[in-house]
Amino acid sequence: METTSKKFLLESEIAWQPAGEHVTRQIMGYDPQLMIVKVKFEKGAIGTPHTHPHSQSSYVASGKFEVTIDGETRLLQRGDGYYVAPNLLHGCVCLEAGELIDSFSPVREDFLGK
Repeated sequence: METTSKKFLLESEIAWQPAGEHVTRQIMGYDPQLMIVKVKFEKGAIGTPHTHPHSQSSYVASGKFEVTIDGETRLLQRGDGYYVAPNLLHGCVCLEAGELIDSFSPVREDFLGK
């Protein structure tokens, strides 16, 4: 697997990968220090609570989500965002179908099959 993505990434040319029940993702660019991922949720889908050693910042591109980070829950909608420090428990429930744009540092090698 490449350690850096192509320079230009066209949505129509990138496969959506399963990322949970009623959740899919598209990897939109990466190098060893950074990764951007679009995550599409159907209404009612759950982003199962989990931790990882990566810093994460996410933007709500569409939809409504109940996001829980380290025991605190907030309702977020289009235009909102959130930050997750490494190793904090976090997850979400999709209240209205939508997409999140997730950024990770360093790269999520597990998303690349490494």
